[in-house]
Amino acid sequence: MPDTTLPNLGTIALSRKGRLLVMTLNRPDSLNAVNLELHDDLAEAMAFAQGDKGSDVLLITGAGRAFSAGGDLDHISRNAADPRLFDHEAQVAKRIVYTMLDIDKPIVARMNGHAVGLGATLALFCDVIFAAEGAKIGDPHVGLGLVAGDGGAVIWAQRIGLGRAKEYLMTGELLTAQKAAEIGLVNHCVPADQLDEAVYGFCDRLLAGAMGAIRATKVLTNLELKRVAHAVMETGIVMESLSVRSADHLEGIAALKEKRKPAFGK
Repeated sequence: MPDTTLPNLGTIALSRKGRLLVMTLNRPDSLNAVNLELHDDLAEAMAFAQGDKGSDVLLITGAGRAFSAGGDLDHISRNAADPRLFDHEAQVAKRIVYTMLDIDKPIVARMNGHAVGLGATLALFCDVIFAAEGAKIGDPHVGLGLVAGDGGAVIWAQRIGLGRAKEYLMTGELLTAQKAAEIGLVNHCVPADQLDEAVYGFCDRLLAGAMGAIRATKVLTNLELKRVAHAVMETGIVMESLSVRSADHLEGIAALKEKRKPAFGK
């Protein structure tokens, strides 16, 4: 029987395992690429998780082979054709990030496959990340002529330091899960067949702990991150919105569709 306490969302499946709330991005045929519906559903799912009295830990993962392959190309193309559509999405992006930072319960990422663009941002704003061997993570906004303004400029530097963050954000390079774990971008890289054991074992450890102390510790350690996020996101969204309207962005989309290298302007 369905759990009637959980919202019914078109692109996100919510389920419970005791006091663990599981949020599964559920567009497996498109590698959980983010379209308008998934983007809006993410904001609703995060708001629900924040106020959910039936859980103490939130686990985020993806259905199928990927965590999230980033922006859906058709959706990106529509935004480029009518940039006003992006302006709605920009406000929703801020809701997603700010709500994740306001959720006091621990958030664990089960990165079962590639996490790209917004998918990477979503994973990196989780508190602890377990990535499967073979998965890759990166933020290739610049490859589409876009500013990494929807969270990447906030969270990468907080996880791996300014120098490395600049390198990976300015090139859009994808990192293997092993490399990401070595530099501290993610917490753990484990064999795919051991991912569930590692993830659920860690969640059980949290659930068996002193939840009041755990939540308060998260709130405390998030204080500086929230300050940075609120300082950077407002400007970042404006800069990304301008880049959505650029010739370089149109060229990036065309090159991706035509499977060639982009020829950006100087």
